[in-house]
Amino acid sequence: MSKLPGVGPKMASRLAFYLLQKGTDDIKQITSAIEGITESLRQCSGCGLIADAELCPICQSESRNNNQICVVESSLDVVAFERSNSYNGTYHVLGGILSPIDGVGPEQLRIVQLLNRLTNLTEAEVILAMNPSLEGEATADYLKSEINKVNAKVVVTQIARGLPMGSDVEYADPTTLIRALEGRKEF
Repeated sequence: MSKLPGVGPKMASRLAFYLLQKGTDDIKQITSAIEGITESLRQCSGCGLIADAELCPICQSESRNNNQICVVESSLDVVAFERSNSYNGTYHVLGGILSPIDGVGPEQLRIVQLLNRLTNLTEAEVILAMNPSLEGEATADYLKSEINKVNAKVVVTQIARGLPMGSDVEYADPTTLIRALEGRKEF
């Protein structure tokens, strides 16, 4: 249990004892639900968001602006933006950020897939929405450079820093995200 994010030793003990008190049927339901995650969920082939089909509902939607791509670190960031109801473009989930100390380079992220999406676009805006950290800023700088090499017609913007340094997009309230999107600037 302590391998779960945000679960410390005390909480892990509580969860383990809770499960021990539950009946076999309850445990089987929980186990089945966890197994279902790995069997039925995958990455959307378009944007990398967690989905239960080849394409996620956002990539399937005809009402979304396909010439606007918001690049985020994780699927949780997409959930945060969608909760704000202020963005009607598409997304691209990188699956992390550059972190040489942790052994995460461009090869470990979905950067090639992003660049492939941009090669034939004549008009597009890429909104970089990395978390405001040193690694997030380094990732944004790297992406801007790579995007310009692939397609100079693409406008690269970055969300405004309505988010405090060191915070995460997934925990931001909708108003902060709306201001961050409205205040974005060319990068």
